[in-house]
Amino acid sequence: MVGQVHEVEQTGLLDEVRKESADAARQLMEAAKLRKGQIVVVGCSTSEVVGHKVGSYSTPEVGQAIFDGLHSVFGPAGVYIAAQCCEHLNRAIIVEQEAVPGYEIVNVVPQPKAGSSFATAAYHTFRHPVALEEVKADAGLDVGGTLIGMHLKHVAVPVRLAQNHIGEAILLAARVRPKFIGGDRAIYDENLK
Repeated sequence: MVGQVHEVEQTGLLDEVRKESADAARQLMEAAKLRKGQIVVVGCSTSEVVGHKVGSYSTPEVGQAIFDGLHSVFGPAGVYIAAQCCEHLNRAIIVEQEAVPGYEIVNVVPQPKAGSSFATAAYHTFRHPVALEEVKADAGLDVGGTLIGMHLKHVAVPVRLAQNHIGEAILLAARVRPKFIGGDRAIYDENLK
C-alpha cells in the first residue's frame, strides 16, 4: 500500500481526479436538472481510475479524492450521493440517513477491498451514514464499469458528458425520466422528458 500512495502522489493523480470528478458533477447537475433532495448513485472502481483491472488495485486516497470532487458540487446543491459498494457487498448503498427516511437499513461497514475505496470514503465522510440494499436514484455516475443501473429509477436515460473519464476509467452517466404511458393519443409534459 505504501508504494501505491507514493505512486499516486507522484503522478498528481489526486488533484486530477478531484477536478475531473467536480467537472462531471457539474455537467450531470445541468443535464439531469438535479434539485435539492435528489439522489445521485455513484459506482467507482479506483482500480480502473489508476489504470488497473477492476477489483485489483483498490486505492483509498483516490476514492477520497473522487468523493471530495463530487461532494464539492453536489453537497452545496443539496443533492445526496449514494455510494455503491462493490460486488462483495452485493452492491449495497452507503448514503446519508436523512436522504432515505423510511428505507430499511442493513448493517455493514465498507472497506477498501470489501465494499470499495469510494464507498469507504463516503462512509467515513458522511455525518450519519447508513447502508441500504437498494435505492432508486434520480441520476448516476459509473466510474470504471461498476454497473449502477440496478439503483436508478425507471426510466434511465444515458447522458453524454464532456468529462468522459476520471483518471484512466471510463465515465458513464445517466438521468431518469418518468415512464411514458398512454400510447399514440397521449400528450406528454415536455418538461418531464
